[in-house]
Amino acid sequence: MPNLPAPAAHLEDTDHPAHQSRAVGPEQANRTALAVGQDLRADCANCFGLCCAALPFARSADFAVDKPAGQPCSHLRRDFRCGIHTRLRDSGYQGCTVFDCFGAGQKVSQVTFGGVDWRRAPETARSMFAVFPVMRQLQELLRHLTEALGLAAARPVHEELRTARSRVDGLTRGTAESITALDVNALRGEVNPLLLRASELVRAGVPGRPRDHRGADLMGARLAAADLRGASLRGALLVAADLSGADLREADLIGADLRDADLRGADLTGALFLTQAQLDAAKGDAATRLPPALRRPTHW
Repeated sequence: MPNLPAPAAHLEDTDHPAHQSRAVGPEQANRTALAVGQDLRADCANCFGLCCAALPFARSADFAVDKPAGQPCSHLRRDFRCGIHTRLRDSGYQGCTVFDCFGAGQKVSQVTFGGVDWRRAPETARSMFAVFPVMRQLQELLRHLTEALGLAAARPVHEELRTARSRVDGLTRGTAESITALDVNALRGEVNPLLLRASELVRAGVPGRPRDHRGADLMGARLAAADLRGASLRGALLVAADLSGADLREADLIGADLRDADLRGADLTGALFLTQAQLDAAKGDAATRLPPALRRPTHW
């Protein structure tokens, strides 16, 4: 697994809650369950262990050893499964448990390279490993565009979102050469304004005056029981922040760094652009309320 930035960080330029009694608002009622298809979720059974081979990681609190890009992890088995999958955290590989490729692994393995793995065809390894990190970024964009299309309040930009989604999806189905030649930063520059507009349309319906913490350094901040409903937390640094019991309904969390953030008892119902990787990196409990398409991490 890679030593990458906080989940989705590249997508952002840089009253005490009585949770059980809250009614689900109309925006949440009209949303799909993120409408995220299987092609936007990691399917390790159809991947050639690309996250464990293509990407580097550095010895740290997240990884037990150093590993350069292109060198398979020592725990990667011949069948491309992880040999310590059930004990990653105990073995010093916490970083692996919070990584999400958004379906890039199986798309590179089965679509770009037609199901021929880098062990059977070693001459493809360099190209395959170069395509994977680019594909991950494209898949992440697709994931957010898909979510935005499920937001009823964002209907005024749905046509533009559909066009952008179709374009990005088409790029993911190109050749290895065309994918690695992409200027992903330029592409994000085109997509991000659409995602921001979708977010603004949703958050405009939130009562009161939502807070703007876009890009804020809130590392270790004491925000227990804070009213952050509809807040912009795009790209905010929330490492180890105390968000226990906070109201984060309809908050925009794209690119927010939630590593070790305390989400116990927080309400994330309808939170915008929240990913599973962000949740996996945070701390929560049975009282944390989540969007329907995201699962409660097993370590909570």
